[in-house]
Amino acid sequence: MAKKTKQTESTPVVDDGHFSLFTEYDIYLFKSGKHYKLYEKMGAHVVTHNGVEGTYFAVWAPNARVVSVIGYFNHWRDGVHKLSARWDHSGVWEGFFPDIKHGEAYKYAIYSNTGDFVEKADPFAAYAETPPRTASIVWEPKYEWKDQEWLEHRRQLAGKPKPYSVYEVHFGSWRRKTEENNRALTYPEMAHELVDYVKDLGFTHVEFLPLMEHPFYGSWGYQLTGYFAPTSRYGSPEDFMYMVDCFHRAGIGVILDWVPSHFPGDAHGLYKFDGTHLYEHADPRKGFHPDWKSYIFNYGRNEVRSFLISNAMFWMERYHIDGLRVDAVASMLYLDYSRKDGEWIANEYGGNENLEAISFLKEMNEAVYKDFPDAVTIAEESTSWTGVSRPTYIGGLGFGQKWMMGWMHDTLHFFQLDPVHRKYHHNEITFSIIYAFTENFMLPLSHDEVVHGKGSILGKMPGDEWRKFANLRLLYGYMFMHPGTKLLFMGGEFGQSSEWSHERSLDWHLLQYDVHKGVQTLMRDLNAFYKNEPALYQHAFDNKGFRWIDYGDRDNSVIAFQRLSDHKEDLLVVVCNFTPEVRYHYRIGVPYRGQWKEVFNSDLKRYNGGDVINSGLIPTSPVKYHGQDYSISLTLPPLAITVLKLERELNEFELKDIGT
Repeated sequence: MAKKTKQTESTPVVDDGHFSLFTEYDIYLFKSGKHYKLYEKMGAHVVTHNGVEGTYFAVWAPNARVVSVIGYFNHWRDGVHKLSARWDHSGVWEGFFPDIKHGEAYKYAIYSNTGDFVEKADPFAAYAETPPRTASIVWEPKYEWKDQEWLEHRRQLAGKPKPYSVYEVHFGSWRRKTEENNRALTYPEMAHELVDYVKDLGFTHVEFLPLMEHPFYGSWGYQLTGYFAPTSRYGSPEDFMYMVDCFHRAGIGVILDWVPSHFPGDAHGLYKFDGTHLYEHADPRKGFHPDWKSYIFNYGRNEVRSFLISNAMFWMERYHIDGLRVDAVASMLYLDYSRKDGEWIANEYGGNENLEAISFLKEMNEAVYKDFPDAVTIAEESTSWTGVSRPTYIGGLGFGQKWMMGWMHDTLHFFQLDPVHRKYHHNEITFSIIYAFTENFMLPLSHDEVVHGKGSILGKMPGDEWRKFANLRLLYGYMFMHPGTKLLFMGGEFGQSSEWSHERSLDWHLLQYDVHKGVQTLMRDLNAFYKNEPALYQHAFDNKGFRWIDYGDRDNSVIAFQRLSDHKEDLLVVVCNFTPEVRYHYRIGVPYRGQWKEVFNSDLKRYNGGDVINSGLIPTSPVKYHGQDYSISLTLPPLAITVLKLERELNEFELKDIGT
């Protein structure tokens, strides 16, 4: 055992020729679950020790008897490059080897105290071989970032209202090079093609389904083995950094899907890492996920908490990621999630809440927002759990936003109905406002709604081609005018007609047809309109930004509401007609007397609509309506949304002149 030497909190241990990146304080933080930058210590790091360059390795394997680094450099033979167990009983094994260089493939060969022998990829690897190969790669990414202006802009906007329109992307199937054996684009290629596309359409953010290393492409990235490594399928870590940099320089934020809920049982992954249930619970009633046939992290183990929180911090610090969308939060919160009686273990109070996971999520959010107050965490949480996006100091989980799954399901169900039946389901389109401000909601039309036989969003719309596309344009218009931030899965923006498949490209050829081109033009205009109208985002999570005009006209399947900012000149009046009937002389109550103007209409000819519009200025009438002192008479286009704005409020002298 090495002799201990005196050290400070920031000084690595060097004694008897033994080199370590860890200090005693690092180990204290690690064992207490409070080390949020483990990636600076764990894994493989190219360093210079005593004037010699080599690679330092550190891995947590407390139940190991012998740990070696294996690779081509030793013909994959264990016992040649042995690591040493630290003297502090931390379970960390480490070693420095001058003959192992940057770019070398490696694994850990572990003989367990249980008698098992396993070969594992490095949980902290910065890079990995391209699947189906499974080794880690020694890699020290070197990249000169050029996104300082973006980061400063992000910092200045922290905590302030801003438009948030997200384009959700599965990297490998967005667009493929069909002339090159149908291959996916690389990070550098996407840095130009996708960046230009997202910027042209006006989305504020792009969100990628998980891009951390994963062995099975068909998992869409949700079964991770390399939590700290961008998948090598599309390029190097530097290539990934370049892509993020390009998004930022184009004024577009980058969100990554993050999966702290479960991991696969692949032999080279985290499962039974040192021959024991190290990262996961040993009892399958807590440690095995029946839906995904994967393994659940042991959130009560401090070292596991350090691993996961460090991972969240890693992507924001090292890769300048602007936010994390946290997958399957509901499965983490409930011990009986997707389990029958007898298949789960109650908590210490007899309840079904996973107290350890709740504590972990709160701590993760606190850590992220402490260091990155200008970033965002978004929960995919499908239940009525209270306070998901509320601060932890008032009992919330601390997320910045939460997916509004109820809105998504109710809205899609309503739109799938033939319009003749919609009046009987009117409450499905109005119910969301009852709870719209209980969380910081994001409205998602996500990848989950266009797979597993559900068809495309366009395919859900009823009727003939005209009605399908009119319904789709109405859906998107309603989504953008509804309180909350927005998310749309790729392909939806031009009316992809077939169900999404991860094995092939989107159907880009559809853009040769006017109906699909019209939807894409609508999406471009919606994003521009959203960003230019403070009433749509200033109070996105607050009832100050919304007021009903009429939610009860079920016979005509019409709803009308106001969107508001702190300035009355920003006020918008929104009217949705959910039937294919043109409604002439439809009266709407308005709060101000003057001249109104139609500023958005989803039935415009430029969207391949019928061009039923309200042209010119629309004067108010002194007729009281909908509880307002004034009203206007409109023509409501069929299966369409129309938005109006006060062009000019008339003063008392002008009112006398026109005799009103």
